[in-house]
Amino acid sequence: MNSPLLLIVLLWSVLAYAMWIAFRASMSRRKVLERINALEPPPEEPASDNFLSGGRLARWLFLAGFRETGATRTFIVTSVVLLVAGLLVAYLLQASGLTEAGLRLTSRIPGGMGDLGLPFVYLAPWVTAAVVAGLPWLAVHSARERRKQSIGQDLPLALELLATLSEAGLSFDQALAHVLDSQTEVRPLAEELRGLQADILASRPRIECFRRLARRVQLASFSVFISAVVQAEQIGAGVAVVLRRQADDLRQRRREEAMALAMALPVKRLFPMVICFMPGIFLVTLGPAIHEFLKFAQGFLDSR
Repeated sequence: MNSPLLLIVLLWSVLAYAMWIAFRASMSRRKVLERINALEPPPEEPASDNFLSGGRLARWLFLAGFRETGATRTFIVTSVVLLVAGLLVAYLLQASGLTEAGLRLTSRIPGGMGDLGLPFVYLAPWVTAAVVAGLPWLAVHSARERRKQSIGQDLPLALELLATLSEAGLSFDQALAHVLDSQTEVRPLAEELRGLQADILASRPRIECFRRLARRVQLASFSVFISAVVQAEQIGAGVAVVLRRQADDLRQRRREEAMALAMALPVKRLFPMVICFMPGIFLVTLGPAIHEFLKFAQGFLDSR
């Protein structure tokens, strides 16, 4: 396979993988929203008060925790500036002669093995430009993942506290106030629960407040908890029983996830061992023999 064809195949593989990741993320968000709105359609909200009234970029930044007024504009400006900077870096790499030097060094590898590295040398400046231009997207994605991880870590303890206080005779609002008063550190879950408390104190309908909270978080485990509380509010069931059941179910799910991660650890350790350690071992042990064989084959071909 020649170098241009290999380059085209590599580019199409990267594009297909990126489209697959985007499709999985879209399906995951759709499932979460369907779970949130499974009981009844969400109420209509004014556009000025609905954080989902903006575009996809504004919603993504909101879910990642960037909730300032000019967050979208700042993100777009930063992305454009870094895109220009990335293109400038790619042009400087091309103009400085580093690409040509890399091509010459790669072509000197004996046995024609250097041809396999030519596409990577050609793509190196543009990959650098793409990495520089994608830094804002990576930062927002990382912030979103950290926020989801933080909420997932704090949710079991919050549910345990809410269930215990509710079983002690407090209402949900009083239990929520006690839990928030005990928070000495600003955490994403506490921030969202304070938003729920503010909505309830603003005399909004309780089901609407819970649905707004679920749409602000958009986390699968959290949406299960919100759906159970909304159903309890609709049918008039005891909130303490629902909270205790949700706390027990969440504890069981976390235990099962921990066991699954522990069972998958040997398989995950196999990939870095094969990719990182085995090539080095083969290179040290078989490298000299392969080099001598290639020299012998090259000399035999030249003598003919």
